[in-house]
Amino acid sequence: MKRTITTLADGRELLYFDIDDTSDTSVDRRPDSRMLPPVSTSSQLRLDPLLDEWVMMAAHRQDRTFQPPEENCPLCPSGPGRQTEIPSAGYTVAIFENRFPSLSTGADPAPVGSGHPLVPVRPGYGRCEVVCFTSDHHARFADLTTEQAALVMDAWADRTEQLSTLDDIEQVFCFESRGAEIGVTLGHPHGQIYAYPFVTPRTRRMREVARAYRERTGGDLHADVVAAERAAASRLLAETAHWVAFVPAAARWPVEVHVYPLRRARSIPELTPAERADFAAVYLDLLRRFDRLYDAPLPYIAAWHQGPVTDDEDLGYLHLQVFSVRRTADKLKYLAGSESGMGAFITDALPEDVARRLREV
Repeated sequence: MKRTITTLADGRELLYFDIDDTSDTSVDRRPDSRMLPPVSTSSQLRLDPLLDEWVMMAAHRQDRTFQPPEENCPLCPSGPGRQTEIPSAGYTVAIFENRFPSLSTGADPAPVGSGHPLVPVRPGYGRCEVVCFTSDHHARFADLTTEQAALVMDAWADRTEQLSTLDDIEQVFCFESRGAEIGVTLGHPHGQIYAYPFVTPRTRRMREVARAYRERTGGDLHADVVAAERAAASRLLAETAHWVAFVPAAARWPVEVHVYPLRRARSIPELTPAERADFAAVYLDLLRRFDRLYDAPLPYIAAWHQGPVTDDEDLGYLHLQVFSVRRTADKLKYLAGSESGMGAFITDALPEDVARRLREV
């Protein structure tokens, strides 16, 4: 993998990732000549005193680009008379700092207070990056070759490792949201990376449960879940030399799959080259099954659960959660009263049936 670092007109960092030293030799990559306003530094964090969870507040994101026509896509390569976020005639994988970030390393160190004695306020410090999987506007991640998908995996590993070294960063989250039904505002195939200055609520809760399980049984909760799914086999979708994919027995979403490495790792950078290459093949097969489930591409979120930057208790187990809100060909799963109000999910299909349908396609 070759990584090339440059900056955009407003000082944001842009990184190109190429498969090798020769793959970008014919590409015209120029400096960004646009006139851009400074990136907002107004993001802040406020603590919800009832849940003990940090809430990110970034009012400037109301003005972010929203579903532009293809000719105005900011993630496509630049061309004659058309300047985008990527000042290059082409690219394999490109990653840049978000122009409308929820978190920023330049966040105002003295944000406006809440006036509430139980709601402390902190600067919205962190970093948000956009990951462009391909220069092809009409492609899907599922359309990538295994070599291209492995390059994305290497880029995730690179960014996780680099962002984890930033001061006060506690967790790095790599993810993809696809489909307008999910709320995606740009149609170009892309994902994002958040570097949080706190451990996210879901990760914190999983760690609490894993810690209690270890104290009670002496075992590793994630490893035991994987072992049980492999033994049951009824929800398995794939198993290779390095990975296993299955519909979890207590799935919350209409379509949900978890993908675990068989060798326990805490984060993407810890994976070996063989494990990364093997994941690319498993993941592409999974996404292609998703898109054959109905007559249209399935909207989904793919979320990498990595351990926090500091994991002294050794509780983290890397895994990918891929899920969709589409429950039938023409119906979406909305988070209604029980889910939105109480966080208590109601599912419309048994996990075993979902696994069977995915195996059949």
